[in-house]
Amino acid sequence: MAELTRDTVDYALTQVRAALDRNNVQEAIAALERLKQDEQVEVFDELDVEDQVELLPRLDPETAAEIVVELDAEDQADIAERVDDQTLSRILDEMEPDDAADVIGELPEERQARVLAGMEEADDVRPLLIHPDESAGGLMTTSFLTLRPGMTAQEAIDALREWNPDDEMPYYLFVVDRERRLVGVVSLRQLLVASPNRLISSIMNPDVISVPAGADQEEVANLMKKYDFLALPVVDANNRLLGIITVDDVVDVIEAEATEDVYRLGGVPDEERVFSPLSFSLKRRLPWLYINLLTAFLAAAVVSLFEGTIERVGILAAMQGIVAGMGGNAATQRITILVRGLALSEVELKHALPVISKEALLGLLQGIAIAIVVGVGVAFWQQSAVLGWIVALAMVGNLVVAGLAGAGVPFLLKLLRIDPALASSVIVTTFTDCCGFAFALGLGTLLIAYLPI
Repeated sequence: MAELTRDTVDYALTQVRAALDRNNVQEAIAALERLKQDEQVEVFDELDVEDQVELLPRLDPETAAEIVVELDAEDQADIAERVDDQTLSRILDEMEPDDAADVIGELPEERQARVLAGMEEADDVRPLLIHPDESAGGLMTTSFLTLRPGMTAQEAIDALREWNPDDEMPYYLFVVDRERRLVGVVSLRQLLVASPNRLISSIMNPDVISVPAGADQEEVANLMKKYDFLALPVVDANNRLLGIITVDDVVDVIEAEATEDVYRLGGVPDEERVFSPLSFSLKRRLPWLYINLLTAFLAAAVVSLFEGTIERVGILAAMQGIVAGMGGNAATQRITILVRGLALSEVELKHALPVISKEALLGLLQGIAIAIVVGVGVAFWQQSAVLGWIVALAMVGNLVVAGLAGAGVPFLLKLLRIDPALASSVIVTTFTDCCGFAFALGLGTLLIAYLPI
């Protein structure tokens, strides 16, 4: 959308809406078709669902498919639910099989059967519907060209020309035997420079990296990122080629996984959006607030153990907040970095000990650096060197806890097969709050005789 301007979209949107208000659907379609594809998507996306449903059946099927495939999953499902079976079948026929399968997969089973029955390309879509959406099988497309080892380079080029691939075709082709077992891969460059009579078996690379159909989409994304693949073959248990995953599909996965991790770190369900219904947002967010409330009571229970100390030295109540807050901030830094590393497979469970050791040492060094500043500041502010030492020592202790918990908890959750992004923040901040309060108030209790009352 580099050349897409807000003025162009706003003007076209006004034209389309005005035409629809006059019940002039053809004029609205003409205004939409004058735009570039990215602009069409932007304008269409901002129309009311009722207007979208009125326009969609009248658009050229290819144009309609190009628009629908760019909408987010929620909008796609909304439109698919409202248009008739014939219109939906016609539009889905113009999509790549994997994109069509994503739309059909959200429909009730009875309607899936009706829509597939009306499609010309249904045979390419049906195999994809048996795989979970977030698996390699759910991501793959069945629309691709394969080569045979006994073909010549010229025969492969002729087959490629006859197939007439679209823009999304990767720069290499996969080679299969008679049983469709994956045996090699050939780049287009190799085909172009090879002698016309040279056999594919002599120029292909037999060492092909592939993924099983049941592999998680995050594993697929990490594999393609690691090797800079433009496409990745998907195979069954017998190494038969089922489909390929192209890099444009993986970009969507990376975005979705990143969004999911950010949402979960904040205790927000990844299904929620800014304009989700109020009841949906309340239902999805409230459980996490109850969990936070429980941890807050736990922290309050720690504070309650030192009521007598706080009554005698009220300034400790303010100091404990500083210690706990700094621990929470330091832990959040660690959680963010580590959850990302685990999600991208940069860090594995075998790295737990060295990573936790490093973060504990880092916490110690951070604690000392911050303790010097805060200790001196509190000592001058309250005219009490002892109070300065208490806050400084509590700060060091809590930042070490932040290092241990901030690194250890995500690894523990990963070991228990729980998404580290889902609960790390809640658990770790409970540690830093409770320990921060205990360190500050505990040291204050021990040294209360030396504090200004």
